[in-house]
Amino acid sequence: MENITSLLATAPEPDLDVVVLRCPDQLHFDPAPLNRLFAEKDSADAEELVCRILEDVAMRLDMLQQELARCDFEKMLKPARRIGLVAEQIGLTEVAISANHVVNCVQNGDGVALQATVARLERSFDVAVSEVWNFREH
Repeated sequence: MENITSLLATAPEPDLDVVVLRCPDQLHFDPAPLNRLFAEKDSADAEELVCRILEDVAMRLDMLQQELARCDFEKMLKPARRIGLVAEQIGLTEVAISANHVVNCVQNGDGVALQATVARLERSFDVAVSEVWNFREH
């Protein structure tokens, strides 16, 4: 029970019925695809490819945000699927899982869950970028 309560933050005002949950930044990261990529290509080519993939994901995250703001959920399917595919290629497991959850939320028509899941996808991508560069430095 201690673990559950440690994820709860105090509500800003005692009379509110809102509980704020803090989600720890845990990343499911599989280094094998990056190890393979850096073993098969020279360092500069591998880094360029990783940069292009990360830029592609960032661009598609921006697309997701724009379509979410427009409430055009059907247009979110293609970029979310693409994010899932490319993230999986470089071992960003949490990003791929989150992107697939975005697809599920769109298909189920669950707008509230969609907002939360897109936010989770963005957080996982932010953490993943740091993880990729930390991996690269080792």
